[in-house]
Amino acid sequence: MSDKIRVMFTEEEVNNKIKELGAQISADMNGEAVKIICILKGASFFACELAKRITVPVFIDFMSVSSYGDGTESSGIVRIIKDLDDPIEGENVLIVEDIIDSGRTLSYLVENLKSRGAKSVRLCTLMS
Repeated sequence: MSDKIRVMFTEEEVNNKIKELGAQISADMNGEAVKIICILKGASFFACELAKRITVPVFIDFMSVSSYGDGTESSGIVRIIKDLDDPIEGENVLIVEDIIDSGRTLSYLVENLKSRGAKSVRLCTLMS
């Protein structure tokens, strides 16, 4: 393998950005609790690091969704592979994703979670 891995962001830069995001989310929540919906599997480490830096009460649940099927191009049909364990009615929801590609899956997911009665639905991503 002749390809070299290129570091785009140092560990310190990533940690600083996550700390900044945690502070901003905490301020935006005005003391109210937030339920993180971690999109598996890629966002799991990011969601955990982010949750540690949020100062309001934090709860976490997990979803696995896909619009790619077996391929590398989006099929346009979003499938929920693993749904939430707990209801989100009346909750402040923060969807945490690692990377946004086309945004199609997350757009569907935002509307889906709003339809379940979430008080608010926001999105936090590491990269887009």
